[in-house]
Amino acid sequence: MKAVVQRVRNASVKAEGSITGSIDWGLLVYLGVSTDDNEKAAEWIAEKVINLRIFEDAEGKMNLSIFDIIKQAGEGRLTEKKSIGVLAISQFTLLGDAIKGRRPYFGAAADPAKAKSLYELFIAEVKDAGLICEAGVFQAHMDITYTNDGPVTILLDSPLHK
Repeated sequence: MKAVVQRVRNASVKAEGSITGSIDWGLLVYLGVSTDDNEKAAEWIAEKVINLRIFEDAEGKMNLSIFDIIKQAGEGRLTEKKSIGVLAISQFTLLGDAIKGRRPYFGAAADPAKAKSLYELFIAEVKDAGLICEAGVFQAHMDITYTNDGPVTILLDSPLHK
């Protein structure tokens, strides 16, 4: 399973003319599921995402997880009330192989039924951890709008994928 994790100040996704997910601050996660992935890969990626320490502490070091940011918001350390969480977007194109030719080959991408199941498991794992997890629409054309904070972008590849 592959994920592109971006620290964002805001993010929203629109599908079929309607906003289906939106956060004011947190993590935008593009998620790709491969043919080799399983539930353990989805659980690993979810755990890694929710515990990534990519938010800055008082000294400007990336030392805080999204849980730490939520705690600070609850203690009134943030000046505005915000919807802090994760926006998850399914993206099979993360599995594209463009080494040969000009058109990516998507043979490593899981079939839609498997990919949807593992994408939904990722969302459930994030929610079960106590975080807000908004989402796009699986297999839909989506418009994603966001402000990358930093910019900070982390690439994750579950060890179970290899």
